[in-house]
Amino acid sequence: MRIRNSVLTGLGMLLASGFVFAQEDDEPKGVTYATYLYCDTNKEASMDEQVAEFDAPVLDKLVEDGVMNAWGWMRHHTGGEWRRIRWFSADSVQGAIDALEAMSDALDEAGEDSDRVPSDACPHHDDYIWQVESTSNADASTRGKVGMSVYYSCEISGETRADEIFDELFAPVLNKYVEDGKLSSWGWQSHVIGGWFRRLQTITADDYASLLAARQEALDTIYSEDSKLGAEFAEICGPHHDYLWDNVH
Repeated sequence: MRIRNSVLTGLGMLLASGFVFAQEDDEPKGVTYATYLYCDTNKEASMDEQVAEFDAPVLDKLVEDGVMNAWGWMRHHTGGEWRRIRWFSADSVQGAIDALEAMSDALDEAGEDSDRVPSDACPHHDDYIWQVESTSNADASTRGKVGMSVYYSCEISGETRADEIFDELFAPVLNKYVEDGKLSSWGWQSHVIGGWFRRLQTITADDYASLLAARQEALDTIYSEDSKLGAEFAEICGPHHDYLWDNVH
């Protein structure tokens, strides 16, 4: 299976994840196109090898040429059924669609001159396009080696309010943790196209011990007994799925 062909089949459900360039509040913050892969655990390592040896030079060139802003490959550590994420960022939804097509064409063209064997390790996937609402990232290089993604199911009528609460309550706490070196980065993104998850929160750090310690400290602060905003946020975006990811590329 060649991911570059399969991702063109639809825009359905990543890490990622808040990994695009931060800009001023009155400017667009960009979007993330994330492909979440269901893989055979006995074969998935072959996908990592192919991405490192074959895909990475092609995608790096697309970043260099300005077709996309950044890209990444993430490996499942703990969580649900998704085993890998390939993501890339662009300035707009149309830019992401254009970059997807350019990526597919570039990978196909590169494949014509190689002896790469298509892998059947990851036969199914979900695609999402996420709008970056807020992020600590100055650029993609600030990401830590490991990350946590929280995929929220939210009440659509309250999503704008949830974004406001995140900026007021979550962001200052997470910014302090980045400033203190407890976290490397964080992000908050909203659903544009894809499955039923409506919001995506991400944090990254250099190791899982630091990541999980900062997460617990943040939860204790944000959802303290007297936090009315925390309770209001949980009413809007309560159900969620957590994943831990290794940031491979």
